[in-house]
Amino acid sequence: MLNRTLRLYRNAYRGLPGEAWLLALVMLINRSGTMVLPYLTLYMTQELHYSVTEAGVVMAVYGAGALVGTFLGGRLTDRLGFYNVQFLSLLVAGFFLVGLQFVTDMYALCGFVFGYTLLGDAFRPANSAAIAFYSTPENRTRAYSLNRLAINLGWSVGGGLGGLLAGINYHLLFWVDGLTCIAAAVVLRLFLAPPVTAPCTAQEAAGPPAPVRSAYRDPLFLAFAGFTFLFALAFMQLFSLLPLYFKETLGMPETQIGLLMTLNGLLIVGVEMALVYSIEQRWPGTQTRFIALGVVLTGFSYAMLNLGPWAGLAVISVIFNTFGEILAMPFMQSFAVNRASPQNRGQYLALYAMAYALAQITAPALGSQIVARAGFPTLWTLMALISALSAGGFWWLSQKLKTRAVASEALVND
Repeated sequence: MLNRTLRLYRNAYRGLPGEAWLLALVMLINRSGTMVLPYLTLYMTQELHYSVTEAGVVMAVYGAGALVGTFLGGRLTDRLGFYNVQFLSLLVAGFFLVGLQFVTDMYALCGFVFGYTLLGDAFRPANSAAIAFYSTPENRTRAYSLNRLAINLGWSVGGGLGGLLAGINYHLLFWVDGLTCIAAAVVLRLFLAPPVTAPCTAQEAAGPPAPVRSAYRDPLFLAFAGFTFLFALAFMQLFSLLPLYFKETLGMPETQIGLLMTLNGLLIVGVEMALVYSIEQRWPGTQTRFIALGVVLTGFSYAMLNLGPWAGLAVISVIFNTFGEILAMPFMQSFAVNRASPQNRGQYLALYAMAYALAQITAPALGSQIVARAGFPTLWTLMALISALSAGGFWWLSQKLKTRAVASEALVND
């Protein structure tokens, strides 16, 4: 049993290109300092003494900047290349984060947060395009999982350390987050050479060029983006209102909240790569079904919070939310890349990232209004229902793709 488990983990990490590991290292450095986002609501309410509604407005502005930033990042990635976009995004965002701590006026805070996310989130489609560039169709999902492993390993460090630093002084969060962004940009520039030509498989080289289509004229992908938005609308509560619920309703100190964020990251680090590899080996071609299952688990994680204000439920909820993320997100990214061609990959990945950015705008604003008017139980019930709607959409999409695949195979056989 032990040997089989060790072999599974060894095979899960085997065969990934060196560039994918280096990109994961850059992400690890960057995310090890990710502290401002998960504690921004607490910082505004506890340190700056803004209301929950005002904090929700700033978080919505955060999402607005992310929406515009991912759109521009996708366009720039297709035109300028993923390498330059990644470097400039990390570098400039780092300086913005350091400066953010000195802004306290509400309007200035909104403007500064918008500028930071506009620049910082241009990194998303560029980084996803870089992973697709250096990977092959056979190992692409695992390459994305490796990147997510780095994100969550960094998140486990940053989340836990952020809780400790917030307990000392909230301003330390901005210094650490900003400087790690700058450090990641330096490592990228020093150790990853700019790309020359895109690698391809023998099958890709022998086949005709893939048709270039617009992501905005791909009905199935637009549906996919819509279902992703619904999922992200629920998932984003993990970073916006859930920490506040732990603080105000369950009475958890920042240190314990940070440990829960660390638990999320450590589970992903320990489980995701092996689980994704096993799914691809045993059930190939079923990615949208596992996305649907992951979304169901996310909804269940919120629904169980209504069982009572018990700290143990917080731990269980985070565990279910984490496994929902593990099942859904790697296959979502892989699906987005596989629908695109190399010429418009940035556009597809930008539209996918924009679904999350739009959720970043909507989730805190909607969540804070619901909490202010109806309380946390209503919010968790609504998030569970939205997750169920999203899961149903992904299941419908899986059936639609299966039907089209069968029809295409029938035409080939005829």
